[in-house]
Amino acid sequence: MKIAVINGSPKGKNSITLQTVKYLSLRYPEHEFRVLHAAQIIKLLEKDFSRARDILGEAEAVIFSYPVYTFLAPYGLHRFFELLHESGIDLRGKYATQISTSKHFYDVTAARYVEDNVYDLGMRYVSGLLADMDDLLTDKGRVECEKFFEYFLYSISAGIDDKRRIPAPSEYAPALATVPAEATPKKESDKDIVIITDEVDKSSSLYRMIDAFSRKVGYSTRIVNISEYNLLGGCIGCFSCAVSSKCVYPDGFDKFLREEIQCADAIVYAFTVKNHSMGSRFKMYDDRNFCNGHRTVTVGMPIGYLISGNYTDEENLRLVVEARASVGHNYLAGIATDERCPDEEIDALIKRLEFAFDNKYVPPQNFLGVGGIKIFRDLIYEMRGMMRADHKFYKKNGFYDFPQKRWGRSMAMYLVGFLLSNDKIMKKIKGKMNEGMLMPYTKLFKKTFGDTPDGGLK
Repeated sequence: MKIAVINGSPKGKNSITLQTVKYLSLRYPEHEFRVLHAAQIIKLLEKDFSRARDILGEAEAVIFSYPVYTFLAPYGLHRFFELLHESGIDLRGKYATQISTSKHFYDVTAARYVEDNVYDLGMRYVSGLLADMDDLLTDKGRVECEKFFEYFLYSISAGIDDKRRIPAPSEYAPALATVPAEATPKKESDKDIVIITDEVDKSSSLYRMIDAFSRKVGYSTRIVNISEYNLLGGCIGCFSCAVSSKCVYPDGFDKFLREEIQCADAIVYAFTVKNHSMGSRFKMYDDRNFCNGHRTVTVGMPIGYLISGNYTDEENLRLVVEARASVGHNYLAGIATDERCPDEEIDALIKRLEFAFDNKYVPPQNFLGVGGIKIFRDLIYEMRGMMRADHKFYKKNGFYDFPQKRWGRSMAMYLVGFLLSNDKIMKKIKGKMNEGMLMPYTKLFKKTFGDTPDGGLK
């Protein structure tokens, strides 16, 4: 079988993910693997897409291979999908799958992004291999890799695929925001809101939303258009910034990010939905934020979104937006879209930002944030010798909250376990367990409010 491998890693043949594909090519020499280093030569493909056209046209199946960057696939693969959709190449009916490597930080959202684009191309999709970076170096990982590929081959020979049920897109026509003739007087406040966008068309629905928000909000705003910034490329995963926090690119973006964007009091992202994400330019911007490493440097900052497009139907993108806020421990103040009532949603976003500013509101992290940070916590601790800037930040901010450090709680749980396993003791205490569990709360209420047995509950 002729298999096209679309390598979405900016490292090209030096990609860690690609080593899994190389292993499969050696393990199954009867199949022909033809690799296109798409992310590495993306600038060339923008000028001439014929090389991709030839490889994909001859292939009987396609494997998308990439590392996970910032919740999704890297910028290079985003741009490749844009070019592929624009090319008009007919891939309908061809089988496709994916191989990704990461430390399992939101590899599922990256996989769903690729999957959604594959379905848009009319291809037959088979669930991919979402591996740890080191899996191939273990016996278990190699077995899983081989079983995955054999399943992919079996699916093709048996004529089966995942056939995930995709809801039909809702009818979408932008509802234009109302731009006030006069701007709302700005409050006597030093609050600064930066609006980050890649929109260049000032007659677009998105730009009307940006204009309406800027005029309605009672704080100073400024627009940073990342389409105008001379970004020399996407993150190449070189880890040069791991120690120094300085990016290897000489375009000054790391300094610009810290001095012009992260110094703001709130950030509002404004983009148009494109191919199930925020578009390749925004992805380049997101990936280049890796000069901050795995450090949540904007903790506590409220963020908001102005989004043009059929956002309601983008289940995966909505998950990414929520997860980004929770992992960063930011207050997601609101998402205004042009699907139905942009004016109402912009007003609500502004009111929530006002509350956040006035009350320093930062909600606790949910599972999306806690789970993500724990993955990073373990990663940084293990690699602290190399990721020195991250390690210093995690240590200073108490991120190393390993459960084995809580000796008191562990010993108390041993005692509870002993009590629960002893039938005689359990018969004596019977319903006293709940009282014991509630005791700390009873003490808290008494200390704070005095003797109020029932509190305000009726």
